[in-house]
Amino acid sequence: MVSGEPVVDIDTVAEAAVADQDVAIARKDSGKPEKPIHALASMLGPAFIAAVAYVDPGNVAANLTSGAQYGYLLVWVLVLANCMAVLIQYQASKLGIVTGKSLPQILGERMGSAGSFLFFAQAEVIAIATDLAEVIGGAIALNLLFGLPLLVGGLIIGAVSTVLLLFQGGKTHKIFERLVIGLLLVITFGFIAGLFMDPPNPLKVAEGLIPRFNGGASVLMAASMLGATVMPHAIYLHSTLVNDHYAHKAHKPSIKEMLHGSRIDVVWALALAGSVNIALLVLAANSLHGMGGTDTIEGAQHTISQVLGPTVGTVFSIGLLASSLSSTSVGTYAGSEIMKGLLHWNVPMWACRITTLVPALVVLALTSNPTEALIIGQVVLSIGIPFAVIPLMRYTHNKQIMGKYVDGPVKHAICLLVVAVIIALNLVLIVLTLMGKA
Repeated sequence: MVSGEPVVDIDTVAEAAVADQDVAIARKDSGKPEKPIHALASMLGPAFIAAVAYVDPGNVAANLTSGAQYGYLLVWVLVLANCMAVLIQYQASKLGIVTGKSLPQILGERMGSAGSFLFFAQAEVIAIATDLAEVIGGAIALNLLFGLPLLVGGLIIGAVSTVLLLFQGGKTHKIFERLVIGLLLVITFGFIAGLFMDPPNPLKVAEGLIPRFNGGASVLMAASMLGATVMPHAIYLHSTLVNDHYAHKAHKPSIKEMLHGSRIDVVWALALAGSVNIALLVLAANSLHGMGGTDTIEGAQHTISQVLGPTVGTVFSIGLLASSLSSTSVGTYAGSEIMKGLLHWNVPMWACRITTLVPALVVLALTSNPTEALIIGQVVLSIGIPFAVIPLMRYTHNKQIMGKYVDGPVKHAICLLVVAVIIALNLVLIVLTLMGKA
């Protein structure tokens, strides 16, 4: 040993390393950021993917039809639905973050085999209704842009969306997130562009915030809008997305940090989706109200082209196409996670894609009014919402599941009120339909 050279004590180094590790763990548990990688920006993304479900072609049909038929009458329905969506999607992300499991997983663990299968069956019907809207909307967009037959357009949508799904999961999940968010931005521009050409009267928009209906048909339309806004598959999926987001990251933030990031993620994403939905209704109320032939997406697009110019009509069609591609990919992703959680079946993504795509193609081949089929599909979605929100609110109020992050009595009361509003609207819808008044 050279004289004067410092002596390295291995035990001292080991103790220092352990101490540093303890400090890091304590810092993580305290909820304080540890490294720049845990910055807020790295936690954004899951809610934006879920938000795609809120701006799918079903929204386009329901909102355009509502605005064209009833003017600004049902603006309040969209505002109320979006507020409920913010709460519901945050609850879904909270459940996933705290438990590390998805809502379908927890349901599968707490239900028997028969119960899990029946619950899966209704969820699969919802998934088919979801894909019906997505595929029909994309087929209509390709028909408007390139004159393709609807069935051919549906096949193209199915093929392209399957390619997008290849990036879902694993190390390419981040690419999937970016692709979907990019399509969301295209949707936003495509559907809001018309408002800049023909700005609405703010006072008339404000009048639409007063809750009211105008006959049974408007209740049916409100239920369709609710089904298009609060999406069951987005509730199931969001609890998975928050964990998939960190699956291949070296560092994972604390629960406290993730909940904070998720709140901001949900508010930003749903504010964007809500703005697009309201813009669609306002566009129709301002430019299409009282005009003939606007009860279909094709008719509305042609009228938009005539009133606002062919450029705006083309941009609208591009937004519709982006809406279809992104939402059908997210819908299939949700269906796969529902099957995995409830039945513990790891079915290939392409098989899930075929299961929901075939019924949509059959409807495209047989229907003479695809927009009407699309709106009926949104009503089916509305009926499926309680099956997702009731267990979600129960579990987030269960201390055994949530621990110290369990919902307090005030928040739980608000959640129950939201569930009650949704169920009440659906019951009214069912009664009116059975009476033939809707």
